[in-house]
Formats: sequence, C-alpha cells, structure tokens
Amino acid sequence: MSATAAPESTGRALPRGPHRLPREAVLSSQRGRLLDAMAEVVSAKGYAAVTVGDVVGRARVSRKTFYEHFSGKEDCFLAAYDAGVDLLVARIREAEASAPSFAARVRAGVRAYLGTLSSEPAFARTFLLEIAAAGPRALERRARVHGLFRARVARLHEDFGVQVVAADEHAGPPPAEALLTALVGGTDELVSEWVRAGRAAELPELESAVVHLHLSLFAGPETALESTP
Repeated sequence: MSATAAPESTGRALPRGPHRLPREAVLSSQRGRLLDAMAEVVSAKGYAAVTVGDVVGRARVSRKTFYEHFSGKEDCFLAAYDAGVDLLVARIREAEASAPSFAARVRAGVRAYLGTLSSEPAFARTFLLEIAAAGPRALERRARVHGLFRARVARLHEDFGVQVVAADEHAGPPPAEALLTALVGGTDELVSEWVRAGRAAELPELESAVVHLHLSLFAGPETALESTP
C-alpha cells in the first residue's frame, strides 16, 4: 500500500547503519513503512492471523521502533486504514475538481475511487474486507468513513442543485439520507464482492454500473440512461 503520501525522499526504505537524514525524516520513513507493511501482511494473512512480528519483519524495523509509533497491532492497523482513506479521498477530490457537470463529477469520482482500489490491492482488501474483522473500534472507523462519503455526495448535490426525483407521480421523493446510505452501502458491497473474488484489478470495469446506480437514485433513471453507456 502506498497510502502514506510521504515525500519520496523519506518514504523508501532506509539503508542500514549511520545516515545523515534528520530524525524527523527517519521517523516518517519508518512509520510509512510500518503502515505499508501492515496493509500488505493483513491482505495476505487476514487481520486475525497477523502479529507485530509479521509487520516489523515486512517493514524491516525493530519491535522497539514499532512501539515508538504504535501502542499495538490494532493501533497500527487503524492508522494504516486512516492513511489509505486520506489518500483515497484526496484522489477523488482531485479528480472531481475540474468536472464541469453533476454527471461528469460523479463519473470522475467513481473512476478515481475504483482506480485507486484497483492499483492498491492490499489496501483494497484492508479497506473493504479486513476492517470488519478488526473489532469494534475498526467497525466504528468504517462507519465514520461511510458517513464521510455520504457527506461528500450530499455536498456534490448541493453544489449542483440536484434534487431527489420521486419514483412516480403518486409518491413523494424518498428521504435523501436513506438514499445516501443505500448508495454508499451498495457500492461498498458490490466492490467488496469483486475484491473478495480476487478481481481487484478489474474494478474499473464497475464504473458504469456505479455511476448508473448513483444517477438513478438521485437524478432519475432517464438521466442515468443518458449519462451511462
């Protein structure tokens, strides 16, 4: 996982022995390597089976160094999850920035989301699957991230003045919060199934389906059909 977003000069493994990098740079590199290592070993073995020894072995740092940064396995895992989420959101935000319309921004965000998970398969497995096996704090963290994505979608609708469309003339529009929950949860489940099946590299193929789902729920099926292949 390259989810630490550290500068290249401090994000790569340091050579053994004395070096001239300042302590802050050393600590940044060590922390970044531990986060990457955690995502990689969790992806390979599953959260429950991973030990601190697995992580420090993959990161090539000592246990002492590990405990300078983290209180334990759970703490490191949640930090890796948070770092990956930060990178994912940053890539989505960057992709959406220049999109000229509501539909274009939806597509740009979905493309960045799927593309990032596809290019970071270890993080994809951690982000989507193993987070559920890491205990109550991890589940709370996932719920918070889902809330973050719901809020991002809501702001997108506000930016473009998009209103929820009623399903038919005899019923009013459904509550927006319920649709946001369905959209985020449904997308998470769909993408998770592909990752679970070993198809992370193929995730960009889901772009049209996820875009269609979003536009159908909020802008109506006619808009969805016009905007997706």
